Amino acid sequence: MLFNSLQFLIFLPTVVVLFWILPPKFRMPMLLVASYIFYASWMPVFLLLILGMSAANWFIGKWLFKAHNKSVIFKCGIAFNLLLLAIFKYANFCYGSFCFMTSGKPDATLNILLPLGISFFTFEFIHYLFEIYRGKEPIDDFVLFALFAAFFPTQIAGPIKRYPDFLAQMQEVRPFKLSYIDEGLPLIITGLAKKVLLADNLSILVTMGFSNPNFYGAPELWLFAYACAFQIYFDFSGYTDIARGASMLFGYHIPINFNMPFIATNMADFWHRWHISLSTWLRDYLFIPLGGSRKGRWRTNFNIFLTMALGGLWHGASWSFVVWGIYHGLALVIHKEFQTFKQSVKVLDKMCATTAFRLFSIWMTFNAVCIGNVFFRIQDIGAAFSVVKKMIFFRPIFTQAEGHQFLILKPDLPVIVPITMTMVAILVLGNLPWSKLNSTGALRRTPVLLRAVYCSVVIVMMLAFMPDTSAPFIYFQF
Repeated sequence: MLFNSLQFLIFLPTVVVLFWILPPKFRMPMLLVASYIFYASWMPVFLLLILGMSAANWFIGKWLFKAHNKSVIFKCGIAFNLLLLAIFKYANFCYGSFCFMTSGKPDATLNILLPLGISFFTFEFIHYLFEIYRGKEPIDDFVLFALFAAFFPTQIAGPIKRYPDFLAQMQEVRPFKLSYIDEGLPLIITGLAKKVLLADNLSILVTMGFSNPNFYGAPELWLFAYACAFQIYFDFSGYTDIARGASMLFGYHIPINFNMPFIATNMADFWHRWHISLSTWLRDYLFIPLGGSRKGRWRTNFNIFLTMALGGLWHGASWSFVVWGIYHGLALVIHKEFQTFKQSVKVLDKMCATTAFRLFSIWMTFNAVCIGNVFFRIQDIGAAFSVVKKMIFFRPIFTQAEGHQFLILKPDLPVIVPITMTMVAILVLGNLPWSKLNSTGALRRTPVLLRAVYCSVVIVMMLAFMPDTSAPFIYFQF
């Protein structure tokens, strides 16, 4: 059941109405059942997986809290979750890589299906065991624990929740407030617009370019890379907006996952703004346990590199994602070393504080991210390297391949002008009033007429310019 489907359009308001009309003691069981129905709508058999993992981690957490020798139980619990993730997500990749290296068979596979959202709820289970190991109390009520992982707005692609905060919200009995609708509905509409109006239209352009990169020269490949960056951003931040908006309809607040990442001034700043729930998870449960920055300069750099390489592998079981993670790991290490170096050169440090250098840094960071996205988007690792080589060395400027049409001459592309204008409007409106200010209550102080006009205009634009088909959200594959 996709967020941008008619099914969900019926499912969400039905569950919201049931939630608020039921007595408080029945709300959590109903929400858990609804979440399992949502998950089973894709493939019912995998409901057994999330149920089994929930039951196992609930018992492990209670056992871990009471045990004297916590270390062994904790390690077994982590190994259990990672083993299941490895079987479902990486078995095909490992088997295919082994067959390719030993017999040259590039398409060998075990045909193991990847359950939706397994990477996200596995990380939530691991976070839970980490926190119990560090001294926090486990969740006694199995319904609440199961709902922590299965909560349908976040179960497929996050944001990755932290259980103490979400448990407190589930345990609080609250009356219905119109402010939940005032805050949630504009976020849902904004998220849908980002997906069906912007990401899906940009997808046409990106697919056209990266499906046949040999037909295009460096300037066009850069254009495709820029479009790809915004496609991924609108797709994933659109999902997050819908997830946060749907959660608000129940009175729950889910963490912000994006904070205008394309104005980042360096790679470290980018990862403070992009997929925030994942980057903080990697910091707290991988980078710090590896030793963090406590064991010297070179060990710190290695920990950063390894964390991002594993983060890339978490995104997908392919060598292109491994390279993408390594690329970001190297970029973060280079940034860290540059920060250390510039502090020792006063002239350079002073120059880096200027507005001109800041703007240059934003431009450089965005282009560096776009280069990395080539590996994120093109799964053929050889083709990805070939595209990056063209982009960096700017050769050839144009490719006169047979059947090639310059992008500017293609008459069948989406209507670029209104799409671009809407893209800019939603970037501004979507990131300022709805995403950042709602946490301070400023959204509720926005005039009702302004909110109504905004939502109406966005809905009309979606109906007018949405493409004929809509692809699944990009992060559903992870």
